[in-house]
Amino acid sequence: MTPDALLGLIMLLTLIGAIFIGVPISFTLLFLAFAFGFVGMGHVVVDLAYFQTIGMMKEELLAAVPLFIFMGFLTEQAGLMERLFTAFRMLLAPLRGALFLVVILTAAVFAMATGIVGAAVTVLGIMASPIMNKSNYDPQLAAGAITAGGTLGILIPPSVMLIVMGPVLGVSVADLYAAAFGPGFLLAAAYIIYLMGRSLMNPTLGPPVPVEERVHSLRVMLTEVVLGTVPLLLLISFTLGSILAGVATPTEAAGVGATGALLLTIAYGRFSWASLQRALVSTMTTSSMVLLLAVTSNVFGAVFARLGTANWITESLLGLALPPSLMLIMVLILIFLLGWPFEWPAIVLVFVPIFYPVVKELGIDMIWFGALVAVVLQTAFLSPPVAMSAYYLKQVAQDWSLATIYRGMFQFMVIQVICIGLLVAFPGIATWLPHRLQEASRSEVIPEEYRKIIEQQRSAPSLEDDEYSRPRR
Repeated sequence: MTPDALLGLIMLLTLIGAIFIGVPISFTLLFLAFAFGFVGMGHVVVDLAYFQTIGMMKEELLAAVPLFIFMGFLTEQAGLMERLFTAFRMLLAPLRGALFLVVILTAAVFAMATGIVGAAVTVLGIMASPIMNKSNYDPQLAAGAITAGGTLGILIPPSVMLIVMGPVLGVSVADLYAAAFGPGFLLAAAYIIYLMGRSLMNPTLGPPVPVEERVHSLRVMLTEVVLGTVPLLLLISFTLGSILAGVATPTEAAGVGATGALLLTIAYGRFSWASLQRALVSTMTTSSMVLLLAVTSNVFGAVFARLGTANWITESLLGLALPPSLMLIMVLILIFLLGWPFEWPAIVLVFVPIFYPVVKELGIDMIWFGALVAVVLQTAFLSPPVAMSAYYLKQVAQDWSLATIYRGMFQFMVIQVICIGLLVAFPGIATWLPHRLQEASRSEVIPEEYRKIIEQQRSAPSLEDDEYSRPRR
């Protein structure tokens, strides 16, 4: 190991130690990058930081981040999740485990309208926990269903995490979106099978909704189902469908989605200037956190690569001469462990680029790898002791202790691990849809100007390397 590579390794270990003691990550990244970069390369670190920042801010895909976040907050404030929950509850009330099924279906559909986790878990907790308690549902299974269902928003498009991950892996966000549907729906189906199976074997865990709380009017039921599902499904179809079909870029589709969410808010009579202001402030807060972390982690990663530490890690891991499948599993385990103390932006923007050269050298499909990373990071949201979903739920479900929530989450973490194993064993779960869409786009007879737009989406630039971030020789 060269002295510069050792310096970069010390910088990385210092970062991990600082995060563990609670230092804000964005400013820590920037401070460490300048401090260690100045020691290792002198004033060049200032030029490096400047060009990396300019390059990051020119990334057009990042403009979709605030738009999709704004869309998510608007759909929440429009009461679309409450309407969806009510519609499913009316429809499925006579079934055993009905509320379990309602929670997962609501979470899966609403995940396609928002790319954030905290709002989904919180709203589901507010709506579902009181009626679950009143219906004598098992608290552990109820808490597990709400937290697991709520975390689907980080995986199922329009996930903000996948937008950020696309340029890091050098793949199209449209391809990552297509790849995420398979694992996302697989997880939702696995949750439903587990919950309904437990309810059928032991009816006391999830009894039907009490008769006195059911809606018996067919007209009322159909009206609520139509109003609760059709507008949201249309919004999802226009937004995600245009991305997957190659008609619009993620940024353009996000703009359409945000506008559609605003119109639905007005149509449902939930619009007010105060609610719009809350949505805008929440959007700016979340977007600022993600984008500031994107810039600072890009500077940190460039210094890390320039010092040669990234190359040393790549050569060391490849020097182990492990089979590609075993190396992939080792990388996924490391990402999972890092997901305990770190939020997903830090994992995607700081640590995934460190493992990227290793995975690329092994010849692993980057679309598949992106889907695997997304599922692993979703699992970290359900992994005590730092699982954020537990704290989101605890804020609104005071009757459930953290121990109860943790025990419920652990059951679903086991399901997550099984699904990750299936995804590793059968890559087609993630790669089938994006590869079919790529084949369809190549075979279609379309005007040349539209073909250029599609090809531009399919060949999104990677942020992994440039003239300034290459290691010095």
